[in-house]
Amino acid sequence: MTNLSPLEAPARALIELCIARGLTIVTAESCTGGLIAGVLTEIAGSSAVVDRGFVTYSNEAKSEMIGVPAELIKRVGAVSQEVALAMAAGALAKSGADLAIAVTGIAGPGGGSPEKPVGLVHFGVMRRGSPARHAVHVFADRDRSGVRFATVSEALALLREVATQES
Repeated sequence: MTNLSPLEAPARALIELCIARGLTIVTAESCTGGLIAGVLTEIAGSSAVVDRGFVTYSNEAKSEMIGVPAELIKRVGAVSQEVALAMAAGALAKSGADLAIAVTGIAGPGGGSPEKPVGLVHFGVMRRGSPARHAVHVFADRDRSGVRFATVSEALALLREVATQES
């Protein structure tokens, strides 16, 4: 199990920032299985910020819950820029939130390939009314817990960046 306590301070700072700016968050998570929402909701007062979280671990869940086209997943694969951005857009569309973060990746230890190695994670982040942003990281030489921890940490940082932008 991943020890997420070191992420409490950045999560608290993000919650406080969003409260001050009147922003709410939705998550769409695959490889993290709800850990981003879990870290955020560890913070007292997070109910003012966290609208909801979608755990879309399977391809079917991505399509059924947040409207990612099954054809897109089939064409480019679930772990891709296109799917991460579609997940973020779908999460915003299915919620009343202002900010969305989506993650899809390969936490390992298996499932990787030369084109998509273990540790590869695509991030989609959106602020309602603004263009979507994409980030990609390969968290190499980490075990499953390490990849998931690094993914949550980066997701919090991306949400903070988007929350500080002027709308």
